[in-house]
Amino acid sequence: MGKYHELAKEIVKNVGGKENISGLVHCITRLRFTLKDEAKAKDDVLKAMEGVVTVMKSGGQYQVVIGNHVPEVFEDVMELIDLKEGDSSGGEEKKGRLLDRAIDVVSGIFQPILGIMAACGMLKGLNTLFVALGLYSAECGGYLIINAAGDALFTFLPLFLGYTAAKKFGLKPMLGLAIGAAMCYPGIQAGTLSAGLEPMYSLLDGTMFASPVYINFFGIPVISVDYTGTVIPVILAIWFASKCEKLFNKLIPDLVKFFFVPMLTLLVTLPVTVIFLGPIATFGSTLISEFTLMIRGFSPLLAGGIVGLTWQILVIFGMHWGFIPVYINNVMTLGYDNVMMPFFACTFAASAVVLAIFFKTKDKKLREMAIPNFISGIFGVTEPAIYGILLPLKKPFIISCIAGGIGGAFYGHFNFRKFILGGMGIFELPNMMNPDGTMGNIIVAFAGIAISMVSGFVLTMLFYKDKPEAVPVETVETAGAEPDAVAVKGKDEKIVLVSPLKGKVLKLSEVKDEAFSSGVLGKGAAIEPEEGVLYAPADGTVSALFPTGHAIGLTTQTGLELLMHVGMDTVQLDGKGFQAFVETGDVVKQGQKLLAFDMELISEAGYSLATPVLVTNCDEFEQVEMTEAEKVQAGDSLLCVM
Repeated sequence: MGKYHELAKEIVKNVGGKENISGLVHCITRLRFTLKDEAKAKDDVLKAMEGVVTVMKSGGQYQVVIGNHVPEVFEDVMELIDLKEGDSSGGEEKKGRLLDRAIDVVSGIFQPILGIMAACGMLKGLNTLFVALGLYSAECGGYLIINAAGDALFTFLPLFLGYTAAKKFGLKPMLGLAIGAAMCYPGIQAGTLSAGLEPMYSLLDGTMFASPVYINFFGIPVISVDYTGTVIPVILAIWFASKCEKLFNKLIPDLVKFFFVPMLTLLVTLPVTVIFLGPIATFGSTLISEFTLMIRGFSPLLAGGIVGLTWQILVIFGMHWGFIPVYINNVMTLGYDNVMMPFFACTFAASAVVLAIFFKTKDKKLREMAIPNFISGIFGVTEPAIYGILLPLKKPFIISCIAGGIGGAFYGHFNFRKFILGGMGIFELPNMMNPDGTMGNIIVAFAGIAISMVSGFVLTMLFYKDKPEAVPVETVETAGAEPDAVAVKGKDEKIVLVSPLKGKVLKLSEVKDEAFSSGVLGKGAAIEPEEGVLYAPADGTVSALFPTGHAIGLTTQTGLELLMHVGMDTVQLDGKGFQAFVETGDVVKQGQKLLAFDMELISEAGYSLATPVLVTNCDEFEQVEMTEAEKVQAGDSLLCVM
C-alpha cells in the first residue's frame, strides 16, 4: 500500500469507479484518464480534494492535475483498477472530435518515453558542454560512451515509438518493437548512401520531393528514406499493423494463430510502410518544414511572439501535444528547431510572475505555494504554478502569457534554436549550444530568459492587486441583516453571515453528498431553496465562478472564503438552467444578485436542490455555528463565525 493510497481511492471513486475507467496514463503532473462516461466523474468534488490541483477535460481525456508527485499517485491508482500501465483505450474505440482523438493518440504514444527522452537529451547536452569547456575531448572513450547513452533513444526512436504506439493502437507490443527495428534496418533506407552505392534512378526530380531509388520490392520502387530518429512513419506503420492483426485474427484458425498472425502482419506491414506510408509521411514532414520556414520567413519576430503568447493556453487544454511532432521532426530532419522553441520563454515568464506574487501578496497560502512553484517552473514543470496560482488569480495568467510572448518574439527575431531533444527548463540549456562549440545561441538563450523573467516580474508588480485582507473592525454593518449580523472585535471576534437564499435550513449532515456532509470541503449549513435566486451573503470579491454557473466562491472583506453550491451533481447539467450575473474578480455588495437558477428544470432532471453554504477556510477560525431557525429569508442571519 503506497503513500497516496487514500487519495488514489478517492480519485478512483470520484471519476466513476474502476468500472468507468477504460484507460490511464500520466504525464509530468497529471493523471490522464480515458473514461467510458465522463458525466459520472464528480468534477467539483475532485477539484476540492486535498492533493488535487484541478481537473481538465481535453484531448479525449479526463485529466486530474496532481503536481510533481503524480508518479506515486499513479502507482497507487493502478493498484486499484484492472488495467495494465499504458493502456489508454481499454480495447474500445475512442469516440469524439477528430482533433481530440488525434491529440489523445499523440499524447498517449509520447508520454511513456518523456522522462527517458528528457534524461537522454540532458546527457547529450552536458556531454557537448563539457567538451566545449575543455574538460575532455570528443575523441576520448568517455565522450563516446556518454554520447551512446544519450543518443541511443533518438537514433532508434522507431523502436520505442513502435512499442508505445502498439500499446495505444491495441497491437501486440513485441510486434510493434519488431516493426520499429525493421524500419531502422540499414539495407532498406537512406543509409545505403553511406555504403557508396549509386542510385538506380530518381523519382520526382525537380520538386522538393526528389528521391533516389536504390532498391525495389519485386519491381516496385522503394524510395530511399532514413527512418532512424523519425516519428510519424512508425506511428502510421503501427496503426496499419493493428488493422492487419485484427483482420488476420479473424481469418486465421486458432490452431496456428500464434505464429501465423504476427508473420502475416509483418509481411504485409513492412512493404506497405517502405513503399507507401513511410515516403508519404516523409513528404508530409517536408511540407511541414517548408510551411514553418515560410511563416518564419514572413516575420520571425511575429512567429516567435505568437508561439510564446499562446503556448500556456495550449498546455491548459492539452493541445500542445499536437505540436510536439513538429518540434521533434525539425530537430531530427533539420538538425535543430527554431519554430517551436520560443515556447522556452514561457517557462521562465510563468516562474517570474509567481515570484512577483510572493513578494506582493500578503496571503499566507499564496506565499507558501509560490516558492515551490517558482522552483518547479525553473526546472521546466509549470503546471503546478498555472493551475495552483496563475489561473485562479486570472490576471497573473494573462500577464505570464504576455511576458511569454515578449520573450518568444525575442527568440524568434534572433533565430533561437535547440539542437538536441530532451531536457526541461534550465536543464535544456546545454542542448542549445551550437554544435561547433560557439556560444552565440546560448547567449541568446540566457538573454531571452532574462527578458521573459523581467517582463513577467515587472508587469506583475505593476498590475497585480492582492485580494482584500481580512479586516478587523470594531463594527461592520451588513445591510439588510438582522441586528446581530455584525462582526464585533473584542476577546472573541464574531462574524455573522446572512443567508444567500430563501428556504429551509438543513444541517450539512443532511446533504446527500459525502464531500459536503462530512465537512471535508468546509463548515456551514445548507438551504433547500424556495426561490431560484442566490444573493451575496456579505461584501467581498467573487473568487471563483464555475463555467456551468452552479457554484460560486466569494472572499469576504472580513477574510472568510465561502463556497455556495446550488444543488447536488448539478455540474452535469452543463450550465442548463443557470444564469450568472457576476464574473470572477467582481467586487460585490451584500444582497447583490449573483445567480439565478431554474428550480423546476433541476428537479425534473433528478437532482437535489440542497445548496451548501460553506466556510472553506474554517481552519483559520475557532468555530462556525449555524442559525437555529428552521427557515430563513434571503438576508437573515445564517452562520456565526468566531
